[in-house]
Formats: sequence, C-alpha cells, structure tokens
Amino acid sequence: MSSSNKYHFRFYDWEEKFRDKPFLRQPFGDNWEVYTWGEAGQIARKLATGLKSLGLEKGSHIGLMSKNCREWIIADLAIIMAGYVSVPFFPNLKSHEIKNLLEFGDVKALFMGKVENWDEIKNGVDNEMPVIAFPHYEGNSKIDRGYQWNDFINQFEAQKENYHPNIDDIWTIIFTSGTTGNPKGVVLNFDINQNTDVMYTESYNPLCVDFEGNNSFFSYLPMNHIAERIAIEFTTFKHGGVISFTESIETFVKNLSEVQPSVFFGVPRIYTKFQLGILSKFSQKKLDFLLSIPLLSSIIKKKIQKGLGLSKAKVIISGAAAMQVVLRNWFRKIGVNITIGYGMTENCAITTQLPGSNFSKPGSVGQVQPNVEIKIDEGSEEVLMRGPYVMLGYYNDSETTNNTIKNGWLHTGDKGKIDDDGHLYITGRVKDTFKTSKGEFIDPAKIEALFGEVEYFGQMCVVGLGIPQPIMLVNISDIGKKLTKDELIEKLENKLSSVNSKAFNYLRVSTIVICKDEWTPQNEILTPTMKIKRGNVDKMYMDKYDEWHHSDKKIIWE
Repeated sequence: MSSSNKYHFRFYDWEEKFRDKPFLRQPFGDNWEVYTWGEAGQIARKLATGLKSLGLEKGSHIGLMSKNCREWIIADLAIIMAGYVSVPFFPNLKSHEIKNLLEFGDVKALFMGKVENWDEIKNGVDNEMPVIAFPHYEGNSKIDRGYQWNDFINQFEAQKENYHPNIDDIWTIIFTSGTTGNPKGVVLNFDINQNTDVMYTESYNPLCVDFEGNNSFFSYLPMNHIAERIAIEFTTFKHGGVISFTESIETFVKNLSEVQPSVFFGVPRIYTKFQLGILSKFSQKKLDFLLSIPLLSSIIKKKIQKGLGLSKAKVIISGAAAMQVVLRNWFRKIGVNITIGYGMTENCAITTQLPGSNFSKPGSVGQVQPNVEIKIDEGSEEVLMRGPYVMLGYYNDSETTNNTIKNGWLHTGDKGKIDDDGHLYITGRVKDTFKTSKGEFIDPAKIEALFGEVEYFGQMCVVGLGIPQPIMLVNISDIGKKLTKDELIEKLENKLSSVNSKAFNYLRVSTIVICKDEWTPQNEILTPTMKIKRGNVDKMYMDKYDEWHHSDKKIIWE
C-alpha cells in the first residue's frame, strides 16, 4: 500500500526531536511531575506491546474512562500504536450507562483511571472484561480489578515499530452526551482527523500554534470531548508542546495560574466562575473606577489576567454551549478577548468561528472555517453543514445516520440564521419545540434568549407542555444568591414584565419557578457537558406545571 494511504502519526517526529523536552506535566500538591516526550513514548510503546498480548484482533475497540491525566494520553497513544480503536467515556457515568455503552460499542478492553465512584461503576463492567487500572490518584477510587498500570507495563518490551494507521482506519468512536435521548457513537477515521490539519496553517491558525513546538496547553475538559481531543491532544501530537493537567476541581485555579498556557479552552460556565472570583475581590463599581484610570487600568488588567492564568494566552476560546454576550463584553473590559467556536462531535467541532477581536457581531458564532459550507433549511430553520470533518456515521445505527447525513449535508439539529456577511446565529434546537394546550408551538430557546442576560440565573429552561402559557424553571446563580429573597423577587418580576410586554400573548411566560435542587449530571438533568436534557426536566417537574401556571404569584420557590 502506498504511503499516501497512510496516516502520518506525527507524535513519532516530536518523540525523536523533543526526546528530552517536557511533554506531560501532572500536579501533585505543590509538585509537578514531568514526563518527557521520550519517556512518555517508551511507556506507550511498552503499553502497546501489552495490549497486543491480550490477544485482541487489530481494530478492536478499547475503552478509556478517567478524568484527565498523563496516563489518559499515554493509553491513547498505545491504542494507536497497537492498531486499535479508542472509545472514550465520561468519567462520571453510572453503572447502567457504562454497561450499555460497553456492550453497544463492542468494547474488548477498558482503561480505568481517575474516577470517584468505582464501587458503583464496576457493577456495569463485566467480570470477563480486561481492565487496565491507572495508578491511584488521591481523592479518587482505587480500582480493585484487573491489571495495575506499572505492573502490567513493566512486563513488556517497548514496541520498536513506528506504526502508522491507514487513513481509512477508524480512529475513535465518541459517544455524544445525549441531550435528546440515548448517546450515539460518532465514528471518525484517521482521514477525517488528518483533514483537521487545515486549522494549522500560516494563513489560518485560530489556535495560534507555534510550529516549532513552543506550545503550552492546559487539559481539564473531559478528554472524551471532541474539542479536547482535537484542540489539545492532537494539536500537541501534530505540533509539539507541553500538556499540563489539573489535580482536582479544588486546585483548578492554582494549577492554571502556575501553568499560564499559550492556549486556553473553556466553556461559558468556567468564565462565569472566573467573573465571580474577580468580583469577590473587587466590587463592579470599584473595578469600573480602576479601569477608567489609564495608568491603573493596564496594571489591573495584567494582574487579573495573571491571577486567572491567562497572562501568556495567545488565544482564549469558549465553546460547547452558548456564551452570553454580556459576559463576553465584560471580559473584553479586562483585556480578555474570547474567541467563540461552534461545532459538534459529528464534525470534529469545526463549523464556524468568531475571533476574539470581533465584537461587531453580538450573539454570532462566527463565519465558516476552511472547507466548510453551511445553509439554513427553509422549512425547519435547521443549520446544515458540509465539509471534510463530518463523521462516517453513528456506530451500528444506519437509520439515525441516514436521518442525520442527507446528500452529504450534516443536519445539526440546531436552528439558526445567517446574516448578509455570512455570520451564523444559533436560535434554538429543532426538537425542543413543544405545543401548549392552546395548540401554539413554542420554541423555548427564543424565549430563553430574551432572558439570556439575566445574571441572577445559573440555568434556565422554558417549559409548558400541556398548559396554556410557557413557564420558566431556573437555578439561581451565585450572584443571585447574594440578594435577599425580596430583592430577587423584585428584580425578576421587573424582568418578567419587561420581556412579556414585548412578546405575543401566547409567548408570554406566566411564571418563573426557582427550583430547589441544583441541576447536575448526577440527577440527569444535565449532560456531562452541562447541556440541559429538556425531556428529563419534563419528567421531573411536569406534574407541577399546571399548579405553577395557575398560581397567583409570578415568582415561585419550589
């Protein structure tokens, strides 16, 4: 087979060139343990030999379940080196979830690492499943089954071959987080992975990659998230650099400030926490005053950026969920320009991008990236996307695949519009529409957008199936929790009145309900990527909708 049919796995190039340079940095308290490219490569090569000793056929599916750590990267390297397919999972899945995914995904062996609930998870892992346990990390479960990392690896000689897969070999199967039902396995091959190289050119370089390998990344978003795989892991494999990890949620700020990465990728919730952290040290009034003084403004901005861990960041990105315009504008005032990205697992998270320097298109997710085409379906307003990053399909689900990819166009499930300058705006989800008892169709995202800049809401969800008017369920943000109950009621009543005065009658929200329970992945209201599962919201609260709607109070505490 000609070399043109091979995927050039560039890790080997950097392994040789940067043999003695740092590659993986793992924090333990105040200490950072460092693996060089050469050391990580040797461990991965031994592990590749070990995987092949299990007698698995080439192309077998190998599961990965762990929070981010150096062993995750090394295990993924070994899977590629040995000619297998990686199937990564969120580390907070429950036993029944992992059981279904292991069976449906035809997983033949499983890496288990930093998880907090192994005693529950293991009920979903068949006793015959070969398990390779990462070294134990304090504060996480001890994996009491299978092969232990160091004992297993040290039995084997390092694989000498620089194995390069064929471009049409399957690279990975990534299960989506399941906002609208059961997770679906997105199948991506090495050709699709290779096509993402267009993101790293002299003329188009949204991650501001240094092609000489002087890159620093901070890895904390789930490693089975497509953006983390492409933007952090494989960017480092392809262009060199260092990946540093966080030890825990509690040490996140400390670890990030010690790293000061050249690229930072976050979700809106992280930026909200950053904002609250800053406002806990400065009142908004005091911050505005300090920033209004030219000499002080520069000093304050640099101090804040260093405290956040962003003083050396060439690019700061937000993705995975919609970022409020007001939040992006707030960060701009402190010198932090946030780039917006839009994409999905099904297209390697590559569709559109709005540079951090562009504030002229509020609410937009930007213009198309190289080799991407988008259009809006006239009937449903659905965003359709076409490009070389689109998945092969969903694993063992040809029906859903055929309903999602039609005539080469990926049906994203998102509603949107495109302005005259080619900027895309996401306006909702196609399947989120529901009908009230009046027979009116409601698109909840459009109503939520009207409340989108309310800083007192942590999360919100407009519902109304079977009642005359929509109502809105909310969790209160940390900022909102600082107000008294009466203050909060007054502010929310004023906002509700303002929004309703501009809406058609059938779109007016009758009631805001403040839910007593936080919405989390644990109670299955949120996906692991913090998106709301509207169907599960209905299951949990629907029997109270009628009572809440007919209440004489506009703001109700559950």
